[in-house]
Amino acid sequence: MKIALQEGLLPGDGLAEQLDFAESLNITGLEVSGWSNPSLRVEELEKATQDRSIKVVSVCGQTTFDFLDPDPDKRAESIEECKRNLDVCAHFGAVGQIVPPIFGPPRIADLSPYADAETLEMRLLAEIIKDLAAYAHKRNTLLLLEPLNRYEQHLLRQQDHGIEAIKMAGDPAGVALLSDFFHMHIEETNTPDAFRRAGKYVAHVHMADNTRQEPGTGDIDWHAGLGALKEIGFEGYLAYECGISGDSPDEKRAAIAKSVSFIRNVISEL
Repeated sequence: MKIALQEGLLPGDGLAEQLDFAESLNITGLEVSGWSNPSLRVEELEKATQDRSIKVVSVCGQTTFDFLDPDPDKRAESIEECKRNLDVCAHFGAVGQIVPPIFGPPRIADLSPYADAETLEMRLLAEIIKDLAAYAHKRNTLLLLEPLNRYEQHLLRQQDHGIEAIKMAGDPAGVALLSDFFHMHIEETNTPDAFRRAGKYVAHVHMADNTRQEPGTGDIDWHAGLGALKEIGFEGYLAYECGISGDSPDEKRAAIAKSVSFIRNVISEL
């Protein structure tokens, strides 16, 4: 298992200084945010990572999440934006783009007794997954479907829900799960068992403690969770998606370094 850090949590004056710090901790993965027009950042990221050991390994999100909106134009724009970000993933040889399909409550009307809103959403999501998974697979990258917690998303809250959506799409190549320790700590009754059930579908992992701060600051059992990932043969990236303790840049650097050391020690003990 390898460690990645999100660009936005790295202290430093500019990307070069941020990456200098990351590399001082022997970090090899950089997770960046998605964009509406991501091609504008490709040259900057290429230049910043040239001749470095750290590389872009994932793109997190995008600017619109209207995949399940009743307006077909909004849906189409979110799908096209996703494809533009998948192109960037392909360019850098990244694992994939992380996509929560919706935030908040349903936008589609409840058509009971024919079908309630969530049933309609899952059917629509399955069709969108087919399209985006095929697009990703042709480019040797992945659509990474992210279940969130109940306070952010109503539809996919557990790993099993994400797998259900993938199977409804026909279990195509080009799609997998983004599994997030923070969300799982809220929604799963047993995070290690959820990893075991998800198995091959877990392609990328987000790390934050239950405090939403860096791992090691809360009460998540990292030995159990990372141990389950080892059991299922996960060898991918553990990406920090969290707040960082401390007020000053030096305090944040110290907090990140301490947490990275903590996670590496856990992995070494498995």
